[in-house]
Amino acid sequence: MTWLTWRQFRAAAAMMFAALAALAAVLALTGPGLADDYATGIAACTTQGGGCSDFAGLFFNDHQGPFLAVTAVVLLLPALIGLFWGAPLITRELEAGTHRLVWNQSITRTRWLAVKLALTGLAAMTAAGLGSLAVTWWSSPIDKAAHTFNFPKMAPLLFDTRGIVPIAYAAFAFALGVTVGMLVRRTLPAMAITLAVFVTVQFAVPLLVRPHLLPSTRSTIQITESNLEDFNFDADRLRVSAKAADTGAWVLSSHTVDASGHTVDTIPVSMSSGPCAPSGPPEQTLSACLAEIKRLGYRQQVTYQPSSRFWPFQWYETGIYTAPTLGLAGFCFRRIRRRS
Repeated sequence: MTWLTWRQFRAAAAMMFAALAALAAVLALTGPGLADDYATGIAACTTQGGGCSDFAGLFFNDHQGPFLAVTAVVLLLPALIGLFWGAPLITRELEAGTHRLVWNQSITRTRWLAVKLALTGLAAMTAAGLGSLAVTWWSSPIDKAAHTFNFPKMAPLLFDTRGIVPIAYAAFAFALGVTVGMLVRRTLPAMAITLAVFVTVQFAVPLLVRPHLLPSTRSTIQITESNLEDFNFDADRLRVSAKAADTGAWVLSSHTVDASGHTVDTIPVSMSSGPCAPSGPPEQTLSACLAEIKRLGYRQQVTYQPSSRFWPFQWYETGIYTAPTLGLAGFCFRRIRRRS
C-alpha cells in the first residue's frame, strides 16, 4: 500500500522538493553575503552619532524586493499544498473509480486512507518546514531592519512565514483539502472550495484570534525625537505620533491622547508664533515644538503585543491549527468507513 501511494505521489513530490531545493540553493549562495553586509553596516554606524536607523532604512529598501518575494513563497506554500496535494488526493480516486480495486483486495479502507494521509501529510509538513527554515535563515538580517518600516516579526506578514506555524498551516490546508474532496467528490470544485476556506481562515485568525491569545500591553508614552514616527502640520493643526518602546512589537492600536486621556486626531498649535513656529534650525524648532506638546499634556497611547511573545504565540497558534487538522482527519476516517 505504501509503495502504491508513493508511485501515485512521487511526481508531485519531486516537483515540490525540486523547487524547494532550487530556492534553498539561491538562498545559500546569497545569504552569507547578505549577513556580512548587514553586520558590516551595523558595526560602522554604531561608531557614529545618530544611531543606525538610516542604515537600517537603506538596507531594507535595497533588499525589499527579494525579501517580499521569498516571504510570499512561504506564505503561499500551505495553500498550494491544500490545492494540489490535499483536494485531489481522494477525489481523483473517487472520480476514476480506482479506489474500488484497492478496497476489493486485502487492504482495508482505514489502512488505505491512513497510508495516504500519513505519507502525503508528512511530506507536506516537511516541505513547509524546510521552506520556512530556509527563508527565516536568509531573511534574518532584513528582519532585524524591517521593524523600522512596520514589518516586525510579530505582525501578520512575517509571523505567518517564520518559525513553526507554516508547518501547522500546511497540515491544516492538506487535511482541509482531503476533507473537502471527499465531500464534493469533484477535483476542480474541491480545489476552489479548499482555497476559499483556507484563505478565509488565514485572514480571520490574525484579525480575530491572534490578538487575544494573551492580554495585550497598553502603555502611554511621551512623544520625543527618539520615538517620533509622524510629524505633519496642516493649517495650524499638528498631526503627530510616536512608536512603541518595543520596536519589534505588534502594534494593535496607536493614537494621540490629550491631558485628559481623550483621543485626538490633531493638536491645535500655531505655526506663525510660539514654540512650533519656524525659527532657527529645523532640529531646534522640532525640539521646542515637542517640548510644548509635552507641556500641554499630549502623549501617545499604544496597545501592542510585545516582541517577547513571538515564540509563545507560535506554539499557541500551532496548537490552534493542530486541533481542527486532527478533527478533519478523524472525520475522513469515519466518512470512509461508512462509504458504500
